[in-house]
Amino acid sequence: MNNSVKSLLAVVFGLIAGALLMAVTGHNPVEGYMYLIQGGLKNPERIGNTLATATPLILTGLSVAFAFRTGLFNIGAAGQMLIGGFAATAIGLSLDLPSAILLPLMVIIGFIGGALWAVIPGFLKAKYNVHEVVSTIMMNWIAYWTVYYVVPAYFKGTSLETESRQLPSGAMLHQEWLSNLFQGSYINLGFFVAVLVVLLVAFLINKTTLGYELKAVGFNRHAAEYAGIAVKRSIVLSMFISGGIAGLAGVAQYTGNASSIQIGILPTQGFDGIAVALLGANAPLGVFASALFFGLLYSGRGFMNAMTDIPPEIADTIIAIIIYFAATSILIERLIRKLKVRRAANKKQGEQDHVDNA
Repeated sequence: MNNSVKSLLAVVFGLIAGALLMAVTGHNPVEGYMYLIQGGLKNPERIGNTLATATPLILTGLSVAFAFRTGLFNIGAAGQMLIGGFAATAIGLSLDLPSAILLPLMVIIGFIGGALWAVIPGFLKAKYNVHEVVSTIMMNWIAYWTVYYVVPAYFKGTSLETESRQLPSGAMLHQEWLSNLFQGSYINLGFFVAVLVVLLVAFLINKTTLGYELKAVGFNRHAAEYAGIAVKRSIVLSMFISGGIAGLAGVAQYTGNASSIQIGILPTQGFDGIAVALLGANAPLGVFASALFFGLLYSGRGFMNAMTDIPPEIADTIIAIIIYFAATSILIERLIRKLKVRRAANKKQGEQDHVDNA
């Protein structure tokens, strides 16, 4: 069973479970799903909002997937996203440059911010074999408190102390012409950055020597080292790239979907990216499709609730069930393989008995 079939089955099972949950709670599943889809795709504005919602999920999912393909489990995408978004916001608030220069600079600085934040657990993993799950989780909270204190100290908003000053229009990925194209949607240039990163990561992983070396380290660290690959360097570089991609998610979120950065909030997209990567089978194009699906569910649940009174938590439950089936797909695959082996053995035994009786 290939990965695309596993992901499709996980989605189907999740939707079936969601339909049963709606029915049990006294709602019409067909009507619920109809409004859920309409909420995300009914008109150009809702389509644009779905794409905007999916944008940070594409990037955080890609961040987690890239690390996983190289043998690392990056749980720190939330912190890396926060630092990347903060770095880009700081540049946007501090420099008065033409948009053609400022926006690319903010994207680059956002990437570097997230990348450097991820290099720390990468170095600890490579040098001292500190497990990256523990260190990246700790780095999440260091990022949280860093932004919590630095924003009010240096970039405090004019009316609220819990968020930074509003970015000027020239320092935002949200562009009026693009919003008007989608009838007032909050889609922004971050979506195109995400698409470009998906293509670049797919090329890097599948078509380059560096991608081969990083994957080799992920498959078997000791064999890769025996083959002459610089394992420690590969681990640090992998975390650098993974963290940089998560940093770009912060740029898209805080300078595109929003116009300021708030304190006291660790972005949930960083953790949702784990689910996106899991459903997308850690493949760049799979992650892209998975993020769009999650974006549709997140965008449409409010409309579903408004039109049918179905709780929006139903959509969250569907996502949780889909993740469960995606995570257990390997167990299902093993069960199917075991049943096939047993069936083949029974068939062979039956043929042997037939020959003996003859």
